[in-house]
Amino acid sequence: MSDEQKDPYAGLQDRLAKTTDEARAETVAKRHARGGRTARENLADLTDGGAVSEYGQLAVAAQRTRRKGDALYAETAADAVITAVGAVNADLFPGEQGQAALIINDYSVLAGTQGYFHHRKIDRMLEVAEQGNLPIVMYTEGGGGRPGDTDVSVSMAGLNVPTFHRWAALAGRIPRIAVNHGYCFAGNAALFGAADIRIATEASCIGMAGPAMIEGGGLGSWKPQDIGPVSVHRENGVVDIVVADEAEATEVAKRVLACAQGLLSDWQAADQSELAALMPTNRRYAFDVRKIIRHLFDLESFIETRPDMGRAIVTGLARIEGRAVAVLASDCRHLGGAIDGESATKAAALYQLAERWRLPVVSLIDTPGFMVGPESEAEGAPRLMSDLFIAGATLTQPIVAIFLRRAYGLGAMAMTGGSFEVPRYAVSWPQGEFGAMGLEGAVHLGFRQELAEAPDEGARQALFDKLLAEMYNKGRAVEAASYLEIDAVIQPEETRAAISRALVSG
Repeated sequence: MSDEQKDPYAGLQDRLAKTTDEARAETVAKRHARGGRTARENLADLTDGGAVSEYGQLAVAAQRTRRKGDALYAETAADAVITAVGAVNADLFPGEQGQAALIINDYSVLAGTQGYFHHRKIDRMLEVAEQGNLPIVMYTEGGGGRPGDTDVSVSMAGLNVPTFHRWAALAGRIPRIAVNHGYCFAGNAALFGAADIRIATEASCIGMAGPAMIEGGGLGSWKPQDIGPVSVHRENGVVDIVVADEAEATEVAKRVLACAQGLLSDWQAADQSELAALMPTNRRYAFDVRKIIRHLFDLESFIETRPDMGRAIVTGLARIEGRAVAVLASDCRHLGGAIDGESATKAAALYQLAERWRLPVVSLIDTPGFMVGPESEAEGAPRLMSDLFIAGATLTQPIVAIFLRRAYGLGAMAMTGGSFEVPRYAVSWPQGEFGAMGLEGAVHLGFRQELAEAPDEGARQALFDKLLAEMYNKGRAVEAASYLEIDAVIQPEETRAAISRALVSG
């Protein structure tokens, strides 16, 4: 009779103990020495040390023919992934509202690779999340598919795995956040890339294949740190938010998740009478729209996404009187705020996130329109910019449009969901200016003949300035409001209240 048969209670505790960090002290020490944390440390931090319902903790790799006894239990503990349901942000959202499905790959076990039972555990948790309408936080570090699960004899290539389909199918149904630190290759990268919000540490390398697969495909020998580093992915949009380490990644994941969890009753705001001073009086001067964003929304609530991609547009999440919103804003310091193809892709992703998470959109507009010219067209402008219109047209969440200054052409329309008729409320600050295209371009195009007939350069400039001033007066915010192209003109300090009233009225 085995020891477990003699005392099943002690046997259970022994098996459970083999899944803990204490059972792999040497491995844990190496992880810490490299600046990383263990999966269970991330789980404890994510849940503030609260109790969780863990699923499949006693699982081991499908390698019983290769490993025996304690080696099997310790070396393949939980089959390299922790799956659990627990409370995240319980201090803000007690009870059922704070519950989340948690999937945390364990790189200290078989390099976090995806084996037979590993997939089954994730599939089970995705099913639980779907049935319970639970948001998901997934830590994706790992080396991809695992070829060493020798116990599985009913699968040839292992391609009938439902994990990837189930994960992707939850888009728009429940919020999904991916967090990564370290190497994330192949199947792990596919899961990371399919999340709604993707957070990665600066030490992350994320690629659809690891070194062995790349070399096996005849594509050369590469070090893992050279495959998909964050320095590349922060600019191409693969990563939404870059952080220093796993501690910050977990903190940010909790803040992002809170935006999907509900309303906060405790919030603070800056003195809104100071808002107008952040906008220059000279219409030709640039300004920092992020300062306006941080001043306008609840203090410390703005979480920017993809700051290094499509820099003519600023996107992110924030709160207004405790309510989470998606934020879209022009940045006139890049391309004068003209929306190029990359910025259009970024803005479309923001619309899609707002729709998936059922968040209203607040759009802060100061744009001369879409970026034009041969180079822009060569980058795919007609498709990318039209994708922004499609994303806006499929958005069912309310938009509140705040015209900070310029609102010209198709680009301004795209930032309001595709038409000025789309927003629930469309208001302008007093310096707002409107037109089918930028004023200077409109004068050059519309009065080409008159300018050409001017007797000299001085007279031509004087005529241009006169025509520009006339066009500016015709396109002022108060004129646009008089024609009902927008709903109202307000003072900057009234903006927060205008947004709040618009969102409450729906």
